[in-house]
Amino acid sequence: MDKIILKNLQFYGYHGLLPEENKLGQRFQVDVDLYADLKKPGETDAMSDSIHYGHAYEVIQQIVEGEPYNLIEAVAEKIANELLRSFTLLSACRIKVIKPDPPIPGHYHSVAVEIYRERSI
Repeated sequence: MDKIILKNLQFYGYHGLLPEENKLGQRFQVDVDLYADLKKPGETDAMSDSIHYGHAYEVIQQIVEGEPYNLIEAVAEKIANELLRSFTLLSACRIKVIKPDPPIPGHYHSVAVEIYRERSI
């Protein structure tokens, strides 16, 4: 399946279980794969035949920088649902939400969740 890839999107949000996460906020990174048939836009060179990744970015930004959620699982689910609702050409999406600096002790690169959702027929 063809896909449009949005990688390493950077946002600042207030998601987390701990009160300081909701008050102080933290960085979030998001990777998204948008699965759609890209043959027609490849042939027509018309934006109306594809998914505008600038608009997809705005949808993701509004969610990550908007209402706080306790879990990044909920953030990922909200992004997937909103993208599938907003773009009729989208058949499925993979969403990865990354917390580079979660407030946990130890040495690590980051923590993340990744989900895959398909359009229900």
